[in-house]
Amino acid sequence: MIKHIVMWKFKEGERENMLLFRERLLALKGQIPEILSMEVGINVNPSERSYDAVLVSEFDSLEALKAYSVNPLHQAVAEFCASIRTGSVSVDYEC
Repeated sequence: MIKHIVMWKFKEGERENMLLFRERLLALKGQIPEILSMEVGINVNPSERSYDAVLVSEFDSLEALKAYSVNPLHQAVAEFCASIRTGSVSVDYEC
């Protein structure tokens, strides 16, 4: 099993779009079959060194993660995110 974690920093003034992004990302759970589980959290304790939001998701394999990554539904959400974020980091690991 692969755990896929992504964290984002968003531009100032994008709070409403950040919440919309969260909704759109969570909606993928029922639309992309490779997603085994998915959580998206908004940081409730921001600081200078923290990120604004996090995705924790699980996939059967790296191949399933790749299929999710190139899925047009995911790509649309990723494009929206790119327009409102300043940066992101990710990690994928076997569990």
